[in-house]
Amino acid sequence: MSATDPYIEVRNLRMAYGDFLVQRDLNFTVSEGEIFIIMGGSGCGKSTLMRSMIGLLEPVEGEVFYEGVSFWDASHDTRERIIRDCGISYQRGALWTSMTLGENIALPLQQFTSLPDSEIVDLVSFKLSLVGLAGFEDYYPAEMSGGMQKRAALARAIALDPDILFFDEPSAGLDPVSARRLDELILELRDSLGATVIVVSHELESIFAIGDNSVFLDLESKTSIATGDPNELRDHCEDARVRSFLTRGEDEASPVAR
Repeated sequence: MSATDPYIEVRNLRMAYGDFLVQRDLNFTVSEGEIFIIMGGSGCGKSTLMRSMIGLLEPVEGEVFYEGVSFWDASHDTRERIIRDCGISYQRGALWTSMTLGENIALPLQQFTSLPDSEIVDLVSFKLSLVGLAGFEDYYPAEMSGGMQKRAALARAIALDPDILFFDEPSAGLDPVSARRLDELILELRDSLGATVIVVSHELESIFAIGDNSVFLDLESKTSIATGDPNELRDHCEDARVRSFLTRGEDEASPVAR
């Protein structure tokens, strides 16, 4: 990859479930080290796009490039290597309920490394401490609040020190204080790990607090209608649909908008 190539690039992506079109003609790039937001209204295909980027749903057309390598055209081994460099936190955490937090976080370390058990135990404690859950190794997910489960899912996502982190609606269902703390944690993890972060979200406070760049997926036209810094899009985007979303419709009622 040359210095001018994008770190991650989505090119002409078309996604569908059978005959049902989700999104088409998606084109955007993600720079190394930035927090990139996939945003849009409910049902527009945000999580589907993330699934296509991490190998869970093959697109109908188009490509996803990682450092110049086409993911869907690559060999199985190359895809596995790319995914190994990614940490993923799903919308509902997806923690194994029959395992303790320590066992959940140890699982990828046991599967993908040859570290001795003693080192894995130390790493698990360290990852939990990074997300503010030091000492909770023996707790089960059901014994914890929603916010603590979200943080535990982040700890598992960073277990292998990934270069890229994917978060699907990380603050969904959290109270404002917990959501703000989670945003701060994502920023801290980005800075401490030097990771590139892709976040699926429709939570405006989080979008403005952490987003460096973004793509807006439109439900009606089934394509992206804006890219850029979310704060800049809120204030200067020419498309009223984007401004309306980012201002909760307040822009439509302003004299300037009319």
